Amino acid sequence: MRLHPTPLFVPAPDLAGVLAVLRRAERLKDTVRSGYTAGGRPESVADHTWRLCLMAVLLHEHVPDTDLLRLLKMCLVHDLGEIVGGDIPAPAQAGDKSDAERHDLLDVLAPLPRPLRDELVALWDEYEAAATPEARLAKALDKLETLLQHTQGANPPDFDYRFNLAYGRRYTTGDPVIEALRREIDAETERRAVESESGR
Repeated sequence: MRLHPTPLFVPAPDLAGVLAVLRRAERLKDTVRSGYTAGGRPESVADHTWRLCLMAVLLHEHVPDTDLLRLLKMCLVHDLGEIVGGDIPAPAQAGDKSDAERHDLLDVLAPLPRPLRDELVALWDEYEAAATPEARLAKALDKLETLLQHTQGANPPDFDYRFNLAYGRRYTTGDPVIEALRREIDAETERRAVESESGR
């Protein structure tokens, strides 16, 4: 006789909250960032988050003391607040945007059952503090994914590649694998900068 595990029962009000958040999160597919895809379409926050998670899967084993599940959860929630406030390109950010983004995150997650909501907010806070191995890796990969996209995108002629050469530097130092990846991406960024400047 084949035994089937007892399915996890989630009460209806909890499912309603989860569905409310999932429906709202769909907006990230249309929330654009400052970059472009190789095909010339504006990149969405969802696009960025997807490849950030893929980077985490491919690279986490090379960075000591990281828990993949915790890392992936952090990557998935780090930009959820942008559902409300949108993405602010790094060159346009004035001061610390984290208070506003945290407020927006709390608004987005409000329908969830409290234990789940508290877990996700704690992961977001951990990401912002960048004090644990998972948070430091998530921060580094977040910056590297952005830089990588800018080397691949069909960017406008006035795109500022030079800004990217300093962007996120403090989060991408201290680990040999991350530093090696940064060097490769920086070399391509420099190539794109020279190409862009010579075409003006």
